[in-house]
Amino acid sequence: MSKHMSSTALRRTEVECLKPPAMKRRWTKARITGHILVGLWLMMFAGLAIYLYNSWQIDLVQTYGQRYWSGLLTTLKLVAISIVLGALVSLPVAAARMSNSKFLRRISYGYVYFFRGTPLLAQAFLIYYGFGTFRPFLEQVGLWVFFRDAWNCAILAFTLNTSAYQAEILRGAIQSVAVGQWEGAAALGLNKRVTFWKVILPQALIVALRPYGNEIILMIKGSAIVAIITVYDLMGETRRAYSRTFDFQTYLWAAVLYLIIVEILRHIWEWIERRITRHLKR
Repeated sequence: MSKHMSSTALRRTEVECLKPPAMKRRWTKARITGHILVGLWLMMFAGLAIYLYNSWQIDLVQTYGQRYWSGLLTTLKLVAISIVLGALVSLPVAAARMSNSKFLRRISYGYVYFFRGTPLLAQAFLIYYGFGTFRPFLEQVGLWVFFRDAWNCAILAFTLNTSAYQAEILRGAIQSVAVGQWEGAAALGLNKRVTFWKVILPQALIVALRPYGNEIILMIKGSAIVAIITVYDLMGETRRAYSRTFDFQTYLWAAVLYLIIVEILRHIWEWIERRITRHLKR
């Protein structure tokens, strides 16, 4: 027993001797400036919270609370549908970007270049107002039923926009997987389709997970532009509430709701990332 205790104490002493000395953190100018800025941000958020608490109007909440909730659901529905449809569209676009066909690469590159290089607001205007100028033709082919609805135009604009970003995210993630993975799978006798779905894609999705989360957050914040084309999402309901009350507090509450959505999504994404990467941690 004494030998065991002495050996344990010896190992502890060796570990303590091997530990490098703790570095003293000096109060440099950068550190002082950082602490001051953080303090100012905390003071600003505290002041905002105090203001919202003191200026709380129960009548405003009772009158527009239900509409805010309806707008919030509209925003979440718009983003969810657009993200899913965009993911489906991004698969062939990403495949075309990586194909051996020069024609397919140019077409997909033009698609990605246009929808990533132009503002989402301009794309929504082009679809909602631009297609409206072709109403006689669209009525003849039976598509006017779709394009006359602002909700459908918003879904189409957001889907095309996010599919371009998701295609580049997916392409970069797939190309980040080492070529040896393909070669190893071929040595085991696996065909390319099985290799892609069972070996390459799971590894690529781990790389693409964080960019996908950033894209969803950007879509949530960018969804506010649909209020301009008469879709009453969260920002649309906020604008309507402000036009009737002229109280800028309505926009503060909208900002708080957007912040809550983003924070919830961020924590969910971090949990997913920890779950699917737990085999990479020792």
